[in-house]
Amino acid sequence: MCGLCGEITFDGSAADVSAVQRMSEVLAPRGPDGQGTWAQGRIALGHRRLSIIDLSECGAQPMHDLELGLTAVFNGCIYNYRELREELLGHGYRFAGHSDTEVILKAYHRWGEDFVHRLVGMFAVVIHHRDSGRVLMVRDRLGIKPLYLAETPGRLRFASSLPAILAAGGADTTIDPVALHHYLTWHAVVPAPLTILRGVRKLPPATMRVVEADGTSREHRYWDPPHTRREEFAGFSDRDWEDAVLESLRTAVRRRTVADVPVGVLLSGGLDSSLIVGLLAEAGQSGLATFSIGFESVGGREGDEFAYSDVIAERYGTDHHRIRVTSDELVGALGHAVEIMAEPMVSHDVVAFDLLSQHVSRSISVVQSGQGADEVFAGYHWYPPLAGIGREEAVDAYARAFFDRDHAQMAEVLSPEWMLPEDPSRRFVAEHFARPGAETAVDAALRLDSQVMLVDDPVKRVDNTTMGWGLEARVPFLDHDLVELAAAVPPELKLAEGGKGVLKRVGRRVIPAEVIDRPKGYFPVPAITHLQGKVLDVVRDALSSDAARRRGLFRPEYVSQLLRDPNSELTPLRGNKLWQLGLLELWLQQHGID
Repeated sequence: MCGLCGEITFDGSAADVSAVQRMSEVLAPRGPDGQGTWAQGRIALGHRRLSIIDLSECGAQPMHDLELGLTAVFNGCIYNYRELREELLGHGYRFAGHSDTEVILKAYHRWGEDFVHRLVGMFAVVIHHRDSGRVLMVRDRLGIKPLYLAETPGRLRFASSLPAILAAGGADTTIDPVALHHYLTWHAVVPAPLTILRGVRKLPPATMRVVEADGTSREHRYWDPPHTRREEFAGFSDRDWEDAVLESLRTAVRRRTVADVPVGVLLSGGLDSSLIVGLLAEAGQSGLATFSIGFESVGGREGDEFAYSDVIAERYGTDHHRIRVTSDELVGALGHAVEIMAEPMVSHDVVAFDLLSQHVSRSISVVQSGQGADEVFAGYHWYPPLAGIGREEAVDAYARAFFDRDHAQMAEVLSPEWMLPEDPSRRFVAEHFARPGAETAVDAALRLDSQVMLVDDPVKRVDNTTMGWGLEARVPFLDHDLVELAAAVPPELKLAEGGKGVLKRVGRRVIPAEVIDRPKGYFPVPAITHLQGKVLDVVRDALSSDAARRRGLFRPEYVSQLLRDPNSELTPLRGNKLWQLGLLELWLQQHGID
């Protein structure tokens, strides 16, 4: 898993090793098992290691291949590294160890930029050519692993988190007004390459960037699966689709058991995580460690779903861990949850995952998790209204269901100097819906959500919170082969049964029906959806602080109105609008942004 960072200069100066070391310090929780720094003239690389594959020093990074003239830092896991290693051995390559990092280096040497198409897994990779000075950067297809960039004249810095970039110094930390609009509109989703800060960008998913020694660069997207009906599946019956999805999911789950340490499961008790447990049991795994979290009820809202996770734990005899969190513990965890956010994330699930990851990391270092199924198999409530309607009408329907506020309402929230004359968030969605390669409005929404929303909300949330405690999370529903297959499934099969129809039918062939045929659940964190007590005090203090007043993002009268009645305004997704404003201020203040 790990964390990476580095600096490249283009003005003849040597790379600032001390800046790279400062970035590496921030990344320490991502890799508690080892560290390394390497510099050669105009480039310096840093790495923090979480030992999962090849626990020996042969897996340490930055990794050099003196014979090939390549050096790499890598964050992630390549699930088919053993198969690639055997193939490369057949081509005459020699290996010093058994790590997937070493396989990446030799695969790149063998196949050039096309090597990325052979990788099955999650990854952010940076490779330096000794002789040409060229640097290649690449991020996995679904953006599971992050890569942040800060470019200034004569210099490029990169890291696995935005706060690490800030630690190096010199980045422009003024708020990006377009990103701010996205944050307040699109449930805190800020699409790549933007971040909330002008001076920091992120490499988009499925993107390769090649930087030459003189600073010129080129960038291309290497994967964009069609959301259309494909000829190879012509004549498929409903049962054929179920069989194909089940077999692909079996493969995805099996791939993610590759490790030299035990692999557990984060078990919410819903369909997705329960399916993972069921398929692991079907494959013969016993003694599987599973973990569930619950919170105190607040405002009449239940705070756990243990009744459903218990069904699965008992059915498959897992080594199950129930983690119950008190309101005081929740308040105490807020600071750490905000600290480890690479970007401000408004979902209350962040705090849940942070607390869960803290507990899980005490006993295990790798888990599988169920994120992605809703975006890939149409599990959300905004997909059914899009069936059978035109693209322009679909954009309106999507915005009504998902957006926290429209452009007109933004004027009530933002101070005049932060208002934009046009609506960049709706324009972004409309342009995405209009792109070719999506057959129906439902297909277009699924493509948008799987390539953008998923990456910058659920996936980022899981990466940040698990890696904040040195825990590796693997997400089988984002196996790229499974995602490509799901993109071809007719929308009506995914929309059936209130959403995820084809997946629910697959589930009934594997796990008890009672965890499938029930209302959709989420990680419930009532103390954040219903603000009161100490959590409300934290939010009030952040929005009333001198830093918030100097920044002047929000209209004071709007903030005062929300503070008088903290739970009066909810978003269409039932998020608390006061929490959204408070979280942004908490994040900016936590990371020293004036």
